[in-house]
Amino acid sequence: MAVDRSLIGRSTGLRRVVVERGPVAVFAEAVKDHDPVYQDADAAREAGFPSVPVPPTFPFVMAHWGALAELQPRGAGGQGETALLEVLAPLLRAGGLLLHGEQEFEYHSPIVVGDVLTGEGRVTDVYEKQAPGAAMTFVLTETTWRHDPGGEVAVVARSSALVRLPRAGS
Repeated sequence: MAVDRSLIGRSTGLRRVVVERGPVAVFAEAVKDHDPVYQDADAAREAGFPSVPVPPTFPFVMAHWGALAELQPRGAGGQGETALLEVLAPLLRAGGLLLHGEQEFEYHSPIVVGDVLTGEGRVTDVYEKQAPGAAMTFVLTETTWRHDPGGEVAVVARSSALVRLPRAGS
């Protein structure tokens, strides 16, 4: 299946989120980070934070936790993931297996409970590699999360997904 490289640069969406204490605490527990700064506002302040900070990998889930419907930018309503789905959907329909490849976070400022952030994502690369018995399609994305108001960059989150599609006869 040919890879559509014209999707490089296309938007993966615009999301506005409120960082909430419950999801931060649950996420910290899920990743087995028991540092009290993620659970206790007093411990966070003692550590120098104005509020409970997010664990380092929390931006991976921010678009899903705290993206309240009434906060979403006009016109963002679900269409944002179209570019990513244009690559992945045909591969998955053809029997491909989706895997999370890797992720990376480049912090510019701390993110704490109560922050409101706007994230804008884009496809940064799409390519294919051949493996024994399968073709693997890689989709790389990047989301820049900015503080509202002000627009100061908080974090740039980069992620890759890959779809392994067995070749016919394999």
